[in-house]
Amino acid sequence: MGGVPCPTSVRHKLTAHHQRVPSWHSWFPWKEKISRQSLRKDFFAGITGAIVVLPQGVAFAAIAGLPPEYGLYTAMIPVIVAALFGSSHHLVSGPTTPISLLVFSTLATMAPAGSSDYVSLALTLAFLAGLFQIALALAKLGLLVNFVSHSVVVGFTAGAAVLIASSQLKHLFGLHFEHDPWFVRNLMRLIGELPNTNIHAMAIGLITLSTVIALRWLAPTWPNMLLGMLVGSLTVWLTGLDSVAMVSPIPATLPPPSMPDLSPATLKQLAPGGLAIALMGLIEAVSIARSIGLHSGQKINGNREFLGQGLANLIGSFFSSYPSSGSFTRSGINFRSGAQTPMAAIFAAVCLTIIVLTMAPLAQYLPIASMAGVILVVAYQLIDFQTIRVIIRSGITEVSVFLVTVLATLSLELEFAIFVGVLLSLVIFLHRTAAPVVLSRVPDPQSAWRSFVTDPDLPECPQLKIIRIDGPLYFGSVAHIEEMIHRETSDGQRQPNLLIVCSGINYIDLPGIDMLLRIAVTYKMKDGSMFFFGVKDQVCEMLQRFGYVNIIGQNHIFESKMEAVQNIVTRFLDKQTCQQCNRKVFLECSELGNAQNLNNDRQDGDHK
Repeated sequence: MGGVPCPTSVRHKLTAHHQRVPSWHSWFPWKEKISRQSLRKDFFAGITGAIVVLPQGVAFAAIAGLPPEYGLYTAMIPVIVAALFGSSHHLVSGPTTPISLLVFSTLATMAPAGSSDYVSLALTLAFLAGLFQIALALAKLGLLVNFVSHSVVVGFTAGAAVLIASSQLKHLFGLHFEHDPWFVRNLMRLIGELPNTNIHAMAIGLITLSTVIALRWLAPTWPNMLLGMLVGSLTVWLTGLDSVAMVSPIPATLPPPSMPDLSPATLKQLAPGGLAIALMGLIEAVSIARSIGLHSGQKINGNREFLGQGLANLIGSFFSSYPSSGSFTRSGINFRSGAQTPMAAIFAAVCLTIIVLTMAPLAQYLPIASMAGVILVVAYQLIDFQTIRVIIRSGITEVSVFLVTVLATLSLELEFAIFVGVLLSLVIFLHRTAAPVVLSRVPDPQSAWRSFVTDPDLPECPQLKIIRIDGPLYFGSVAHIEEMIHRETSDGQRQPNLLIVCSGINYIDLPGIDMLLRIAVTYKMKDGSMFFFGVKDQVCEMLQRFGYVNIIGQNHIFESKMEAVQNIVTRFLDKQTCQQCNRKVFLECSELGNAQNLNNDRQDGDHK
């Protein structure tokens, strides 16, 4: 029986589900997992996380052009807020390398690095980034990060790694010159200053670098960055070197309350950078959360993660925190350390606060060259060589995306490099969706149920052309689909009827419906018809909304292949042509022939 109305029961259930008011359980589902055993595991995972973030916070603040204490402040309040309001049980937020570099790239030309004006602008960036992220969460645009190609993210982080390394080489060599935001000019300045290398600083930096690398190989579970900095500091103290520059003292205080600069002029000036940081932070956090979720079995809610990151940045901006995001290193260590709930991230922030209050003055004994050596290791770790090899093998499109993003990162301001990558991802997505696959299908005589296959060597029904469309029918794809259907139906056979397999069509808009109407009119002019089967609910709903079902007829839309073929063969095809046809491509053809022969025998008997 043809004529399939759109089912509504499933749609009503989904609508009712989304209209429910969120309960406390839905906001904090992990609270039921809290027990004495889980708290113990979370506490020790938190201690490990605090030890790891101590050198990272200082190093990342240096990358961002901020005093070292701001890297530690950013690993306190934002971490707690993101843990409470995000969806991942294991994601640890705070200062990260890409975000720190974006902060420096955005502010380098606006104020001297490390100055009070620079710090104020960095806090305003955190406020803006949080505002953008919360807006995206409220608009339920958590799926946006899926539109950014993985090749773009890998390309950006690889380019960022090169920029970070080039910015730290001057500290490794003990050189003093103003950093240029342009990669090539900065590299040329570095080469020009090499004769002025401070041998003592370079030795300390290389000792630290070697220690970190050696510990990574020999004792991978040890805090190699912290121990590397400790070795560098002890070397300076034991040798009595006074020509090696040290880090500024870190105040032993809690994150002081702060007020971002919310003047219209400042907000307008920082808006592009804030948006770029918001997007990069969300891409970073959600991709890390999902990556760990694959191992933990947890399903990540993109919108919740957007909200958690947005609140972390917004609230953090009032507690001396610059923009933060999810950290892959600390999140991975948190998961491997046995963390059970977000309490592990909260414990890490609390432990770090205690460490800062008791041990912060010791930072003044940390050589800047040692910190540069640690940052070089961080930069190297950013480059995902394994994924780059996969991208190279995947084809010219992904390689092109990767290379363009790397070059944009090295040659443009970083916030614009992010936008270039996002735009490139959207262009590729639109290119792929604008050219859906349109295939000619025929019944397989080797299949018991005559399943439809694509095989140009198999015979087609002389009265019915079968086409399958895999992809959305929207304004960007209608021209391609219409051209492909015209090409598939202009092969000389000129079948008067067309059956479209719709199981691969997930979406249709008004231009798509108009295209189907044009094709239907064309077939009616040939005294034929157009039929559909496997139409999905959302597509059927659109067809009904615009009255197309009434135009084409309910008896031209079928649920299954069997129903479609049975109805078309027995009710719509010309019986005389079927009787003369020897192809018998459908099972129904033989049944139709037998029925016709039986009818002829009866007529002959009546005449006898």
